[in-house]
Amino acid sequence: MSYMALYRKWRPDEFEEVKGQEHVVTTLKNQIIHDRVGHAYLFCGTRGTGKTTVAKLFAKAVNCENPLDDGSPCNECASCQAIQAGNSLNVIEIDAASNNGVDNIRDIRDEVQYSPTEGKYKVYIIDEVHMLSIGAFNALLKTLEEPPSYVIFILATTESHKIPITILSRCQRYDFRRISLETIYERLTELLSREGIEAEEKAVRYIAKAADGSMRDALSLLDQCIAFYLGQKLTYDKVLEVLGAVDVEVFNRLMTHIAANSTMEALQVIDEIVWQGRELSQFVTDFTWYMRNLLLIKVSDHVNDQLDISAENLESMKQTAEQVDLNALMRYIRVFSEMSNQIRYATQKRVTLELAVIKLTTPQMENNLDSVLDRLRILEQKVEEGVNSLSEEQKTALAAGNGSENAVTSDTDVSINREEILRKELEPATRQDMKDIIESINRIKQDTELSNKVGQGTMSLLEEASINIGHDNASIVLSFDGTVKGNMAFKQFSKEEHRQVLQEVVGEMTGKSVNIACQSKESLAETDLSSINLSKVKFDVTVAD
Repeated sequence: MSYMALYRKWRPDEFEEVKGQEHVVTTLKNQIIHDRVGHAYLFCGTRGTGKTTVAKLFAKAVNCENPLDDGSPCNECASCQAIQAGNSLNVIEIDAASNNGVDNIRDIRDEVQYSPTEGKYKVYIIDEVHMLSIGAFNALLKTLEEPPSYVIFILATTESHKIPITILSRCQRYDFRRISLETIYERLTELLSREGIEAEEKAVRYIAKAADGSMRDALSLLDQCIAFYLGQKLTYDKVLEVLGAVDVEVFNRLMTHIAANSTMEALQVIDEIVWQGRELSQFVTDFTWYMRNLLLIKVSDHVNDQLDISAENLESMKQTAEQVDLNALMRYIRVFSEMSNQIRYATQKRVTLELAVIKLTTPQMENNLDSVLDRLRILEQKVEEGVNSLSEEQKTALAAGNGSENAVTSDTDVSINREEILRKELEPATRQDMKDIIESINRIKQDTELSNKVGQGTMSLLEEASINIGHDNASIVLSFDGTVKGNMAFKQFSKEEHRQVLQEVVGEMTGKSVNIACQSKESLAETDLSSINLSKVKFDVTVAD
């Protein structure tokens, strides 16, 4: 006898063997027990979750000559045996992907006029029903609404949104859920025991995880791994080899290099993966999932139940997570998520992957806000490392220098009486307007909800600005110096959309129209009315007219 694939060999023969769909199985068994069988059913769900299997079991159960007390088929009578072997005239399976025309449905409509020669029901199982043409759906409508009492339609689909509402309204709908990792693992362990094959728990769990909620996919992957190492114990390393996957240790090493912005070292890891023959699309999926786990580890101390990984791997990932900034990690996930769709159809997958890794290690390649914030984080880190690397004598000298510089700045500030200048140059009403604007901006900085309207990143860059009065004595000008952070902030506020949002929020708070511009200056020294930083003005000082 020719070899039979595991997913066919171990297709459930009774309802109790159907895993992960108890909500569907229990309902169908109750209908059989209480003789409340419907005439049309719609089974929805992703691939490999048991739709066709449950449909065949249901067909066996309603035609069984000696059904069990719980509604399950006996699997011993002539009807059950014929349906199991695929020889029954009462169960008609139709693949709508290849039989999707009007004529195919008209043939069904003609056939249902004849009652079954044996058994109670004729059961039509139409798989991938969403593939039917509009004309075919219309031809099915009347028959589906009022079929003969001995006919049951079971429609199965992975894309229920493509089915016309007129069909949906005539069916009892059952949604098949993705099967949990633990349920798939237990089923695989049970079948391996029946097959007499030895396998590591870690290996079986990885296969269950790779199946992504599909029992059929899990059995197919298991079949592939067994065939490659026939007669040998199935180990974790062997599963990784067959499926072209990568171990957590490699992910940790790659993430460490990315977090340190070590581009060449990160690319060397990619080179190793390529030469080992790993499937790059699978690698991208697994690494994205790995980064998701790192994110959970960083945001919570109690994630053991949500991460299906060993204690050893969890400990190593915690050490890696400490080296990665939270905002940077979210940017990494975004870049890889965008790239995961591209790499499936890319002709040069390695180049696509390497470009993504370079993006992660060199944030300056991107101009979006996430990348700008990541660059700021790196600069701050370098500055901190530079200060920490100084000797005590250098730190003392630097502190003395900063002290004298601050003294100069302080002297400069003292030499300008901001309130006096504003009193002389501005009308009382204008001074009040400026006070309202500054108070509004300060409130936005302190209020999370208001900051989110403008953007947390944008508001953080506003700290680099000197808030000045425009030459028309009515507008606001954000001035930035030529430092690295100053240039970044100037580029951000040079974009009309960012200033526009800030204008709108401030305008709503003050009840007045506010015009905000920005400029880059060599120095933010305060010398006259147009250069005074309004955030330093004591507006509450009362000056006699």
